[in-house]
Amino acid sequence: MAKLKKPKHIAIAGNIGAGKTTLTEMLSKHYKWIPQFEDVDQNPYLNDFYEDMPRWSFNLQIFFLNSRLNQLLEIQSGTETVIQDRTIFEDAQIFAPNLHDMGLMGKRDFDNYYNFFETLKKMVKPPDLLIYLKASVPTLVGQIQKRGREYEENIRLDYLRKLNDLYNNWIENYKDGALLIIDADNNKFAENEEHFGEIISKVDATLFGLF
Repeated sequence: MAKLKKPKHIAIAGNIGAGKTTLTEMLSKHYKWIPQFEDVDQNPYLNDFYEDMPRWSFNLQIFFLNSRLNQLLEIQSGTETVIQDRTIFEDAQIFAPNLHDMGLMGKRDFDNYYNFFETLKKMVKPPDLLIYLKASVPTLVGQIQKRGREYEENIRLDYLRKLNDLYNNWIENYKDGALLIIDADNNKFAENEEHFGEIISKVDATLFGLF
């Protein structure tokens, strides 16, 4: 039997408040993978963006694109398996189109941004496994309130709902690699060991099972 290639890149995708960071931490600990998180504290645009979205949306998205591209290039040149909290795809397939649809990013900026993403996409490989945390808006709102980040207090429900629609549409059409969907409404992995065990079993089967 051919030796299975060791996976190098696991990515966790999901809306704001879906539990990406928590699951990234738990899986990295379980598998001894190196975690990579979204650097929200070091983002110089985030507070301004939530104050005035039309003014700062393009700047914010370019900042995210650059930082995630850097992460991907690091992953590809490294030898360890890395688990990433949010992917470069989500910026381009969900957050930027949403800003454009809501009139918070002009067409010229959006086209410029999206064309830039398409160029960058040719330089990087998709993850060996994408884990999607699928959550309803009430679940997301509950988690956001629980963690109490100041800049998230003003997030509107229609914004979250629209993001969810874009996420579900993206995942339905995702063909770039192995995909695992976790129902975050019912799987409470953060506080339930059995639920986390179910995720581990699915990850094991997807990554290390005999295909």
